[in-house]
Amino acid sequence: MGSGSISRGFRGEFRSFQILPGICETSPVMANQFSIFISRDGGNKKYASVLASGRHEGLGKSGDHGISSWGWNLTGQHSTYHALFPRAWTIYDGEPDPELKVSCRQISPFIPHNYKESSLPTAVFVYTLVNTGKERAKVSLLFTWANSIGGISHLSGDHVNEPFIGEDGVSGVLLHHKTAKDNPPVTYAIAACETQNVSVSVLPCFGLTEESCVTAKDMWGKMTEDGYFDRENFSKGPTMSSSPGDTHCAAVSASTWVEPHGKCTVAFAVAWSSPKVKFCKGKSYNRRYTKYYGTSERAAEDLVHDALTNYKLWEEEIEKWQNPILRDDKLPEWYKFTLFNELYFLVAGGTVWIDFDALAQKATDSGSSRFVDVGSRDCDETTSDRYPNKENLSTTENGEPKGCFTSYNKAMDPVNDTDDVGRFLYLEGVEYIMWCTYDVHFYASFALLELFPKIELSIQREFAKAVLCEDDRKVKFLAEGNWGIRKVRGAVPHDLGTHDPWHEMNAYNIHDTSRWKDLNPKFVLQVYRDFAATGDFSFGTEVWPAVRAAMEYMEQFDRDNDCLIENDGFPDQTYDAWTVHGISAYCGSLWLAALQAAAAMAIQLGDTPFAEKCKGKFIKAKTVYEDKLWNGSYFNYDSGSSSNSKSIQADQLAGQWYTASSGLPDLFNSFKIQSSLQKIFDFNVMKVRGGRMGAVNGMHPNGKVDETCMQSREIWSGVTYGVAATMILAGMEEQAFTTAEGIFIAGWSEEGFGYSFQTPEAWTIGGHFRSLIYMRPLSIWGMQFALSSSKTILEAPKVNVMDRIIESPHTANCSSHNGTGVKKIKSKAKCFGNSVFHCSC
Repeated sequence: MGSGSISRGFRGEFRSFQILPGICETSPVMANQFSIFISRDGGNKKYASVLASGRHEGLGKSGDHGISSWGWNLTGQHSTYHALFPRAWTIYDGEPDPELKVSCRQISPFIPHNYKESSLPTAVFVYTLVNTGKERAKVSLLFTWANSIGGISHLSGDHVNEPFIGEDGVSGVLLHHKTAKDNPPVTYAIAACETQNVSVSVLPCFGLTEESCVTAKDMWGKMTEDGYFDRENFSKGPTMSSSPGDTHCAAVSASTWVEPHGKCTVAFAVAWSSPKVKFCKGKSYNRRYTKYYGTSERAAEDLVHDALTNYKLWEEEIEKWQNPILRDDKLPEWYKFTLFNELYFLVAGGTVWIDFDALAQKATDSGSSRFVDVGSRDCDETTSDRYPNKENLSTTENGEPKGCFTSYNKAMDPVNDTDDVGRFLYLEGVEYIMWCTYDVHFYASFALLELFPKIELSIQREFAKAVLCEDDRKVKFLAEGNWGIRKVRGAVPHDLGTHDPWHEMNAYNIHDTSRWKDLNPKFVLQVYRDFAATGDFSFGTEVWPAVRAAMEYMEQFDRDNDCLIENDGFPDQTYDAWTVHGISAYCGSLWLAALQAAAAMAIQLGDTPFAEKCKGKFIKAKTVYEDKLWNGSYFNYDSGSSSNSKSIQADQLAGQWYTASSGLPDLFNSFKIQSSLQKIFDFNVMKVRGGRMGAVNGMHPNGKVDETCMQSREIWSGVTYGVAATMILAGMEEQAFTTAEGIFIAGWSEEGFGYSFQTPEAWTIGGHFRSLIYMRPLSIWGMQFALSSSKTILEAPKVNVMDRIIESPHTANCSSHNGTGVKKIKSKAKCFGNSVFHCSC
């Protein structure tokens, strides 16, 4: 996680290179392949093939000296691919040799609660060879790799390959890659492990053109004839730098004899060292893995060595984590592997993980201002043109840009060294290039909380600091055409930025998100859920001022003094194309839940006056919410008079989802919760292809899909998982798994649309998708969180925090901005032993 990523397709191709932050090179690099060469009966029987089925796109003419000359002989008819992230298996049953079974087991070190190994940029490929014939077989496996990260630097030149012999039999080739546009360099290591039975040889360099000293065709011919390369290749030293337009490739061969009815194992690995991550505005940081391996380009050699010597331990840890779920007979089979496979996004979602030690030197590699125009053409077009805008920079008297960034940067040091997990970013999606988009993280964050809770808390700390900051540079919002400031104090930012994360937040500029109604409640709810789940009082203490500020900021949106926030007649929430009028089921339920969570957290931290304030607001707001929206079977979309105001929104109980997940009392009585969920199930789920596609966002009560806008008629994979989690918490497990199974059927199954390992944000009933490789589907871990026997460490206060209220003359003042207009409790509040506030009792 966070060190760049490479994806591998089910046919064996390496694609979607995301070594540089925010850039995904989707096209496969076709020279990156595994191949096999088999010789029997003294060489009278020979087989040679690339271990990839079919003749892939991107191959040139059959007569050239490139990889088209290789043996692309596998049909795939007898080969099977299996995936259970972070491992995958490919079984070649009798291909290309009818008497040799070949399996490849792929392992990545993604290990929950292990913050070291999970940061390492490496993968291992373990081949098992089983000879079912009567003759001894000589088998050579070949791993080829291009000196490339895809994209424009593929042919940019100045790339150098270098053979190496390492410790413990690990040998291979280093490929030093000089990236284009002055991006930080990358060094790959490809290697195999030599054992008593396995011999390793290398070809440090071959090319893909006829002018190459050794061509791809020459390399293939040598392997077909001999099955190995010359041993003296190890002593050749670094190659000459590649010329612009040329590709330098390298090859590692591992050869063995497999006896009749015998078995042999051969292990390969790839690793890369890209110690610096550089963002578009110029700041660079050290990646997290450098904390353990340093910043040398030769760290790739150490990484690939450790991968080949430690992968069995990694697998043991992965199995300890996965087996309790895999062996749970109560869980559907499709759910088990979809649960794990959706985690691919924590690696392939453009993740960046930096080391805290790098923060002191974070700006040393940048000669530019922190506040350069976000539309600058210095940036790569794939990111800079996504949300272009122009800014007017405000400055102080001494010429410094205004804002809170100086104090914000000084506050970056971790509170506790034991919690030092660096800083973590992941994209909303590879098409929506914004870091840690918060309204979406609301859904996805269950995965991090369950598996890497320290990372989850670090992200919440980032947003807590951001709440208290302001950036008053001007931004034009595209939808309405109005101007506003980039970041308003008290408002939770939509994201942590694009070109200069942490320092230039809110890359999103379609709407003014300081007026969105879901971001602040989502912050409060996530903070309380994480606080309750971890029992981390130092975390609670640190973020509490931001929680208070976020709640107080929302009071401006209660314009009729009924304690309930209203939407403003534009798409002012995560459904940013779906207009809302008045009180809405979605934002209103989030607000109710936030009031309850803030009250509970205030009590547990000893801030009794604020707890009382939130309790008073909750009681009045809940009454208004139910009076305005409850129609006897579900909560209306909003309290307006538009054609879709009575629509059934799949996500109407988002606040209840978090309330139940956090161990707090339900927002509504069980009848209203179950009735609403049953309505969603009967209409939004089952009336869409018989429940085989997920939950459509909006459905009219007459059973027709709400066509108000693009988003109302879409099925959102992540929202569907969230709805299913809410159903589980409400005791409706059968409906929950049926609902979520629709996402599996449409997205992952063989009869679906082929979205596996690129789950999109949305699709329509017709199968048109939007935004592949998206963050929100990680919310399937919200289902697993709901199924957990103990969801929280901290219990909600023993007495329902919404009871024991004594009316005071201040009760009606719902818009009070201070702590005096609150309801009073007769007796003195009990002093909490863990209180972080001064107690006078």
